[in-house]
Amino acid sequence: MNDELKISIITVAFNSEKTIRDTIKSIVNQDYKNIEYIVIDGNSTDDTNQIVREFSDNVDIHISEDDEGIYDAMNKGIKSASGDIIGILNSDDFYPNAYVLSNVAKTFNKHESDAVYGDLVYVNAKDTSKIQRYWQSGPYTTKKLKNGWMLPHPTFFVKSSIYKQFGLYNTSLHMAADYDMIIRLLYKFNISANYIPMILVKMRTGGASNASIFDRLIANKQDGLVWTKNQLNKPYFIRIKKPLQKIMQFFQKPKI
Repeated sequence: MNDELKISIITVAFNSEKTIRDTIKSIVNQDYKNIEYIVIDGNSTDDTNQIVREFSDNVDIHISEDDEGIYDAMNKGIKSASGDIIGILNSDDFYPNAYVLSNVAKTFNKHESDAVYGDLVYVNAKDTSKIQRYWQSGPYTTKKLKNGWMLPHPTFFVKSSIYKQFGLYNTSLHMAADYDMIIRLLYKFNISANYIPMILVKMRTGGASNASIFDRLIANKQDGLVWTKNQLNKPYFIRIKKPLQKIMQFFQKPKI
């Protein structure tokens, strides 16, 4: 892989007029320029698409139509992408600095990885300088995965060839499709993934990508199904271990 690899970034949006401008600006301001930017909108009824059109010089593909949910939209984006690397940055999220994608590219080049990922912080929806939760992922091991470890999905950058080889998001899993992708790629198919020890994404709390308690209960049930659907032995108490992994995220503080 060379320094000129193309990175496709997919933003999934629906009625995101309050936040998507920050998302787009964080991509436009990246110091890495070989970017293909794709916006998949779920037929928003607010000014989301008008805002996207304001950045038409920077948005390579803009699709606005009904979909079957967030993971269906992600799949549309992946199918539309022409980059060597694919990242997903939803419309409640944004990159915290201008050198996120250049660091991603350097890591792919240095390690010839199949995927890379980093850390994430949840920030106050109105004041994004206020950090409410710090998701420090760290290097992964199969043991950690079996104990409920999960990397922050918005920080997950994957070679497009990996999606072609191992498939897209399983939309039947609804709330657990991102967990399914991690288990499938890292555990079942043992792709190589390198950890970048830096905050790659800021995510607003309270947005569409933050599940309600009811949604989390559904997702927790589906977390167990992930192992079954992938024909893997489900670890004991995985549905308890996985949410327990998140507790420390409320007490850890990033060094920034």
